Amino acid sequence: MRPSTVGLVVGMVLGLAGAFGGFGAFVLVAVLAALGFAAGKVLEGQLDLSSLMNSASDRARRDR
Repeated sequence: MRPSTVGLVVGMVLGLAGAFGGFGAFVLVAVLAALGFAAGKVLEGQLDLSSLMNSASDRARRDR
Protein backbone atom coordinates (compact mmCIF):
# COMPACT_ATOMS: atom_id res chain seq x y z
CA MET A 1 0.00 0.00 0.00
CA ARG A 2 1.27 3.48 -0.83
CA PRO A 3 2.21 5.84 2.02
CA SER A 4 -0.50 8.35 1.07
CA THR A 5 -3.13 5.63 1.37
CA VAL A 6 -1.72 4.48 4.70
CA GLY A 7 -1.71 8.09 5.91
CA LEU A 8 -5.32 8.50 4.85
CA VAL A 9 -6.37 5.35 6.70
CA VAL A 10 -4.40 6.29 9.83
CA GLY A 11 -5.95 9.75 9.86
CA MET A 12 -9.43 8.30 9.55
CA VAL A 13 -8.84 5.77 12.31
CA LEU A 14 -7.45 8.43 14.64
CA GLY A 15 -10.42 10.64 13.90
CA LEU A 16 -12.87 7.85 14.65
CA ALA A 17 -11.03 6.98 17.85
CA GLY A 18 -11.21 10.60 19.03
CA ALA A 19 -14.83 11.26 18.14
CA PHE A 20 -18.02 9.36 18.70
CA GLY A 21 -20.62 10.97 16.45
CA GLY A 22 -22.29 14.07 15.13
CA PHE A 23 -21.24 16.71 12.65
CA GLY A 24 -18.21 17.69 14.72
CA ALA A 25 -16.93 14.13 14.51
CA PHE A 26 -17.44 14.16 10.74
CA VAL A 27 -15.39 17.34 10.41
CA LEU A 28 -12.68 16.00 12.73
CA VAL A 29 -12.35 12.78 10.72
CA ALA A 30 -12.24 14.71 7.45
CA VAL A 31 -9.50 17.05 8.72
CA LEU A 32 -7.40 14.24 10.18
CA ALA A 33 -7.81 12.18 7.01
CA ALA A 34 -6.64 15.14 4.91
CA LEU A 35 -3.63 15.66 7.19
CA GLY A 36 -2.77 11.97 7.00
CA PHE A 37 -3.09 12.02 3.21
CA ALA A 38 -0.84 15.09 2.97
CA ALA A 39 1.74 13.47 5.27
CA GLY A 40 1.73 10.40 3.04
CA LYS A 41 2.26 12.54 -0.05
CA VAL A 42 5.21 14.27 1.64
CA LEU A 43 6.73 10.88 2.50
CA GLU A 44 6.25 9.74 -1.12
CA GLY A 45 7.99 12.88 -2.35
CA GLN A 46 4.94 14.02 -4.33
CA LEU A 47 4.31 17.07 -2.15
CA ASP A 48 7.10 19.57 -1.52
CA LEU A 49 6.63 21.89 1.43
CA SER A 50 10.10 23.46 1.31
CA SER A 51 8.90 26.61 -0.46
CA LEU A 52 6.21 27.07 2.17
CA MET A 53 8.72 26.57 4.97
CA ASN A 54 11.25 28.93 3.34
CA SER A 55 8.68 31.73 2.96
CA ALA A 56 7.62 31.35 6.60
CA SER A 57 11.21 31.52 7.84
CA ASP A 58 11.94 34.51 5.58
CA ARG A 59 8.93 36.32 7.00
CA ALA A 60 10.07 35.56 10.55
CA ARG A 61 13.53 36.98 9.82
CA ARG A 62 12.06 40.20 8.38
CA ASP A 63 9.82 40.71 11.40
CA ARG A 64 12.72 40.75 13.87
